[in-house]
Amino acid sequence: MLVLENIHKSFGRVKVLQGISAEVKEGELVTFLGPSGCGKTTLLRIISGLTKPDSGKVILDGQVINDVTPDKRGIQMCFQNYALFPHLTVARNISYGLEVHKWKKERIKERVEELLHLVRLDGLGDRRIEELSGGQQQRVALARALALEPKVILLDEPLSNLDANLRVQMRATLRQIQRRVNISTIFVTHDQVEAMTISDRLVVMNRGRIEQVGTPVEIYEKPNNEFIASFIGYVNILEGEVKRIGKGTEPLVVSTQLGELEILSDEKELQVGKHVYLVIRPETIRICDQGEEGETNGFQGTIASVTYAGSTVKYGVDIDGKELTVDEYDPTTRGIRSMGDRVRISIPRNVHLLKG
Repeated sequence: MLVLENIHKSFGRVKVLQGISAEVKEGELVTFLGPSGCGKTTLLRIISGLTKPDSGKVILDGQVINDVTPDKRGIQMCFQNYALFPHLTVARNISYGLEVHKWKKERIKERVEELLHLVRLDGLGDRRIEELSGGQQQRVALARALALEPKVILLDEPLSNLDANLRVQMRATLRQIQRRVNISTIFVTHDQVEAMTISDRLVVMNRGRIEQVGTPVEIYEKPNNEFIASFIGYVNILEGEVKRIGKGTEPLVVSTQLGELEILSDEKELQVGKHVYLVIRPETIRICDQGEEGETNGFQGTIASVTYAGSTVKYGVDIDGKELTVDEYDPTTRGIRSMGDRVRISIPRNVHLLKG
């Protein structure tokens, strides 16, 4: 298990990492997610030994490895640009570290064949790097990182140089390989969709600090604060004030710009008059059928924008000057609405609530 304990790092007066503590269990894939400049790559360099922390500990299997050189840590890193050797063949790129560590030739050949099969590059060992596609180059870099059977592998934005369709394919391939070899893996990205689809757990960072740690479902459905709610996917955030506290299983009532909403919440220590934020995901809002009345949290609005994306239509619905984003799936079934259409929407009662 890899443990990070209160890691701090500054460059001059700029505090890049401020008290980072986290852990990665054996065989787990943990993604460090955050906007550009939040300290993700610096943290990877500290874990790998390429950069020294100002304070804090990097602990691997119970041993503090701050003073262990990168080549002896049992940690391998895949860089954003792959860092492959263009003058070497695919096989020689993969075997390079094995040769440096003086593995026997027969074992090197066996290991290279194992890795070529693992990353689905059978028969391409004699190819030169420039003859490969971007996805194939990425898999060569991964095979090279896996060659020495590290305890931890670090992936720094490994898919950022690929086109959109290939990124989706490579996400699945990376995850399959990682599960097969069962190596603890840290994946770094600023792409929320990438992080949500590939990870066992997410560590959300901002300005050198950890904002929240949890599974993709926990982070998406129960963000700790407004930054996380807005950073992970699309979201509607309504400011409100608690008007009534329900007893037992009764909902509380929150007054918002739209009007009063009934909300089911397990949030403790709420009081009447308390300022709150309601986190409402676009896919949870329902556009009601024509003539349908009587829904809880129902409001009349006007379609202000329409964005068609194949299986989904994203609507902007204006309700008394407040525009909500609403996702409707399978638009061919109900038809695509037009700008200016009057609609009635229904907001669910089980939305996430943040204290103001």
